Amino acid sequence: MPDAKRRVVEELEAKGVGEGVTTYRLRDWGVSRQRYWGCPIPVVHCPHCGIVPVAKADLPVTLPDDADFGAPGNPLDRHPTWKYARCPSCNGDAVRETDTLDTFVDSSWYFARFTDARDEAAPFSPEDAAYWLPVDQYIGGVEHAVLHLLYSRFFTRAMKACGLLDLKEPFAGLFTQGMVTHQTYRDAATNAWLQPEDVRREGEGFVTVDGARPVAAGRVEKMSKSKRNTVDPTTIVRGYGADTARLFMLSDSPPERDLEWTDQGIEGAWRYLNRLWRLVGDGLETLPPAGSPPPANATGADLALRRDAHRAVDGVTRELERLHFNKAVALVRELSNAIEAHRSGDGAVRREAIEILVRLIGPMTPHLAEELWHRIGHDRLLANEPWPAPDPALLVEDTVAIPVQVNGKRRAELSLPKGAPKEAVEAAALADPAVRRSLDGKPPRKVVVVPDRIVNVVV
Repeated sequence: MPDAKRRVVEELEAKGVGEGVTTYRLRDWGVSRQRYWGCPIPVVHCPHCGIVPVAKADLPVTLPDDADFGAPGNPLDRHPTWKYARCPSCNGDAVRETDTLDTFVDSSWYFARFTDARDEAAPFSPEDAAYWLPVDQYIGGVEHAVLHLLYSRFFTRAMKACGLLDLKEPFAGLFTQGMVTHQTYRDAATNAWLQPEDVRREGEGFVTVDGARPVAAGRVEKMSKSKRNTVDPTTIVRGYGADTARLFMLSDSPPERDLEWTDQGIEGAWRYLNRLWRLVGDGLETLPPAGSPPPANATGADLALRRDAHRAVDGVTRELERLHFNKAVALVRELSNAIEAHRSGDGAVRREAIEILVRLIGPMTPHLAEELWHRIGHDRLLANEPWPAPDPALLVEDTVAIPVQVNGKRRAELSLPKGAPKEAVEAAALADPAVRRSLDGKPPRKVVVVPDRIVNVVV
């Protein structure tokens, strides 16, 4: 497509009916805000000299610690001393700029500062920045991908022009995450926005907690202070713990989609973590000591659990690397189901599976995982343990599912040893009850067997 566009432009230019131009979408950006937070803009306003930059020796300009937030407006305008300064040019009376920089100004280059955060003489060392940059993975909401990402690229070009960076693009990878949403509510009488904790369900509708006034339920929208549809995280943490909130957010939907915050979702994550606590503690006294190796010759249910555990390691690792967190959580839940079903068998096999389960859920629920790791007999922090690696031999499938068709229509599925002889596969297919019903006593004219893939019976 770029080659085609270039060819079209060349043809139009050759005919003298048009010319190619480069269009940049970076627009004018108002970088100052009338508020306290944000970096002070390092200039003073002098009645004689105009706008004068603060002397380099006086940088950085810092915000006052005794700002008064008791009245509306910018507290820097009302500060009795901070805003008064001397003009760096004429030494006369001057007033500091009381607007502060948009926070995007800082965040558009702070990834470079992170490479050399303690440098007192310069923004950062070009050598350190060259070692660490570009950033491997950029993750942000859609509003960041549109604005912050664009401004960061602009700053990178500016820093390159100043000789601070030798970098064309600041970020190697981009992942745009979804937003956390919640239903909105308004007081039916005053039309004022209400917070979720101010509302309760009554019958088919909603009323206010205080006074039971009618409430109009609105759309599910991105959480915002203006519409008051935010949920105080401290309430969730106090009631359920930070791990519950974290697990719900990771497991509810793919990270690129919006997440609707619901009480039912939090309750579901809370129930699973309680179940996990009971699962690990159930029969703990029957497990061998920590560090006991699993048996190399496991069979039957023991071998099946070992396979499930090592496949979980392989799958969770792969999904985390792809940022598919909800799929990783689903695989962890599947492993916990397999452990619950393993009621009897070798204790060393169960210990291995439990240890793998705790290690896999560590990044998702770190507080609970550390408690469980200690509970099953370990003295070191789980955070200091290496990520588990699957045993390749346990990832190999020893059976395959082979669909059976009769005249092109699927009628059954066989579970047979991988690489089973053609004759054995054909015999199993013809002996299957569903296939026999489809044949209705008629002898097959032809049986086509594709090894480990499919069986097609033609009547």
